[in-house]
Amino acid sequence: MIARKLSRRGAQPLARRISQAPSPFVAYATPWAAVALASIMPCWPLVAMAPVMPPLGFMSLLAWRQVRPGLLPIWAGLPLGLVDDLFSGQPFGCAIFLWTLTLITLEIIEARFPWRNFITDWLVASLFLLAYLAACVGFNQHGVPADIMPPWAYIGVQMGLTVIAYPMVGRVVGWIDRWRLTRFRVVG
Repeated sequence: MIARKLSRRGAQPLARRISQAPSPFVAYATPWAAVALASIMPCWPLVAMAPVMPPLGFMSLLAWRQVRPGLLPIWAGLPLGLVDDLFSGQPFGCAIFLWTLTLITLEIIEARFPWRNFITDWLVASLFLLAYLAACVGFNQHGVPADIMPPWAYIGVQMGLTVIAYPMVGRVVGWIDRWRLTRFRVVG
């Protein structure tokens, strides 16, 4: 009876867990690969007259930083921003600069305010996401004629969708983090 209840909850007997440990490679490489894949995802075919896809790479970077604060170093904004710059179509260096600046600012905020909850994380991430989208529009407007439709007229949908979708991205990052720490059999 007790063994059946334990097996329903997903608990493993001690004998099965003795020779198992999380893979160091999987534990270290998963956040980097997840952010890089999230940066590539908005390139998938989507026909739209205006930008509607949220910046999934930046959202997953923020989520990883808030789920596991010490996992990605501050300098992670440079290589991950490089990947995003290559696939997003932004001017080269835009994501490198903004992602590194974001990670430095998040480090300062986390040192200043160590307590966190869902609403605080969502508000901080929303502010960073809105500032990121506004900065990306600013980087893209260099050299564009003024008679074209102003970017603020059509970016509002993307901003709203980004703020609403952030908790879902955080949930997916939590699932990936749980998978990242899965125990594998150690041989040898």
